[in-house]
Amino acid sequence: MTTKRTGGRILVDNLVAQGCDRIFTVPGESFLAVLDALHDVPRIEVVVCRQEGGVGFMACADGKLTGRPGIAFVTRGPGATNASIGVHVAMQDSLPMILFVGDVARGDRDREAFQEVDFGQMFGPLAKKVLRIDRAERIPEYTARAYATAMSGRPGPVVVVLPEDMLLDQVEAVDRPRVEPAVPSDCLIPSFKVSELLARSKRPIAIIGGADWDDEAGELFAKWAEAAGVPVATAFRRQDSIKSSSASFAGNLGYGPNPKLVQRIKGADLLLVIGPRLGEATTDGYTLIEPDHPGQTLLHVHPDPEELNSVFRADHAVCSGARHFAFTLGGAAEDWPEQAKHQSGPAAHAEWLDWSTPKPREGARLDLGQCVLAMREAMPADTIICNGAGNFSGWWHRYWRYEGYGTQLAPTAGAMGFGVPAAVAAALRRPEQKVVAVAGDGDFLMNGQELATAVAHGCDMLVIVVDNGWYGTIRMHQEREYPGRVSGTRLHNPDFAALACAFGGWAETVETTDQFAPALARALEQPGVKLLHLKTDVEQISPALTISQLRSR
Repeated sequence: MTTKRTGGRILVDNLVAQGCDRIFTVPGESFLAVLDALHDVPRIEVVVCRQEGGVGFMACADGKLTGRPGIAFVTRGPGATNASIGVHVAMQDSLPMILFVGDVARGDRDREAFQEVDFGQMFGPLAKKVLRIDRAERIPEYTARAYATAMSGRPGPVVVVLPEDMLLDQVEAVDRPRVEPAVPSDCLIPSFKVSELLARSKRPIAIIGGADWDDEAGELFAKWAEAAGVPVATAFRRQDSIKSSSASFAGNLGYGPNPKLVQRIKGADLLLVIGPRLGEATTDGYTLIEPDHPGQTLLHVHPDPEELNSVFRADHAVCSGARHFAFTLGGAAEDWPEQAKHQSGPAAHAEWLDWSTPKPREGARLDLGQCVLAMREAMPADTIICNGAGNFSGWWHRYWRYEGYGTQLAPTAGAMGFGVPAAVAAALRRPEQKVVAVAGDGDFLMNGQELATAVAHGCDMLVIVVDNGWYGTIRMHQEREYPGRVSGTRLHNPDFAALACAFGGWAETVETTDQFAPALARALEQPGVKLLHLKTDVEQISPALTISQLRSR
C-alpha cells in the first residue's frame, strides 16, 4: 500500500533508494519542496556551495570517486547556466553525473517566465540525456532512468528538469529499486586474439584510461602488461589508471609528454587502446596517432559503439567496458608464456622514471619541480591531486607519481577552476586520504570561494596556489605566436595567504625553493583547510620552457 507524498519527497526517497548519500547544491526557490524533504532525511548530506560552477565540479569529482552519479541540484536560469560547465566536463571526461534543475511551473512554460530556459535545447549538446518530469508519480521511473543512463555504456551527465509546481503535487508513487550498470557480455576479442596480435608485433604499446575504469581494472591490466612486457601509456589526465610504480608504466600523453614516449607511439606497429576516445589532447591534435594510422594496427576497446570507428579507423573494434576487458586480460596474465614476453615495457618505464625525476632548474628562485619532489617525499603515495587548467599543472603531471585510481582529479575538458571544488568533494568522500588542490592564480579565483564550503564542512585539504601574476598558458601561446606582444594576460592578485585566513584556514607564503619543504611540513601538521601561496616567476613558463627561450625561437 502506498501513501501520498509530495513530488519533492518522492524524489528524495528515490535518491536514497539509488544509494545517494550526498548532494551538492546552491539552493533555489524552484526546488524548495526537495530541500524541505531533505530536512527529514539526514542520511543524505547536503553540501551547500557558493556558486553553481563549484556544484557541478564537485558532482563530477564525486562521480569519478564512487562510480555512481554525482548528484547536483541547482535552480533555473542563472543556476543552470552556471552549472553547465560541470555538465560539459562530465561529458568530455566520461563521468557519471546527474544535474537536477528546478524549473518554472508547468503552466508558465513557453512564456519566457522569470529565469526560464529551454533546457532541452540548452543541455542537448552537452549531456547524454535531458529528461523532464511533468507528473510526480513518474519520479521513480525517471530517477532510475537517469541513474541507468549516466552509468551505462560511456558514462556521462544526465540533466533532469523539475517543474516547481510538480514537486508540490501530492500523489501515490511506487519507488524503484537500486539500479546497477548493465553487465557487458564476453569480449568479442578474447585474450588469445590479443596474444596473436602481440605475437605478430615488434613494437606494441597500450594506451589506457577513459570511460569505465576503476582501481581493480588498473591492477589487473598492469598485471597483464607486466607479464606481456608491453609499455602502457595513459591518456590525457588519466595518469591514475595504472599505478606509476608498475614496471610497464611508460608515462602520460597530452600536453608536454616525454619525447621518448612520443617516439614510441609514432613507431608502434600495434596500438592497444583500452578505454580512451583518443581525443585531441591525447593525440596532440590528431597527429601523434592519425585517424587512419598508416602502418599501425589499432585495437580499440570502448563501451560506446558510436565512438568506435567514428574518428579513428579501428582494425579491431571491441564494444566492451574497459574494466571488463581489463579483467579478461588480467585473468590470462599468469599463463602468459615467457618466450612471448616483449622487452619494451621495462625499457619504457626506465625512460619515464628519468623523465619524471626533476633536476634543479637554473635561474629559478622558486623551482616547482623541486617542490613536487618535496611533496613526493613528504606525502603518502595515494594522495589525491586535484587541479584545473593552466601551465602550473604541467609540473604535477610530469613529476608527481600517481598511485591508484581516483588519485588524479583533473578535467580532460581543460576547465579552469576545477581543483578546489574537486578537492572538497574528495575530502568529503575519502577523508582517510590526503587531498591537495593545485591551482594557478587565475585558476584559483574562478572557484576559490569554495574554501568557504570546505571550512563549513570540516574538510581536511591542502591548497597550493601557484602565483606568477599571469594567465600563464595564454601568455605562453602569445610568446610563441607573437613574441613580445603581450596583451590581455596580466593579473593583479590579492594576498592569497591572507584570503585563506579570512575564510578560516591556515596559510603561509613561499617565495623560494628552500622555504617550501618546511612550509609544507607545517601545513601538514594543521587540521582543516590550509593554503600555501607560492610566488613564482612567469619566466619559468612551463617545466620545459622559459619566456626567453620562446622569444628566441
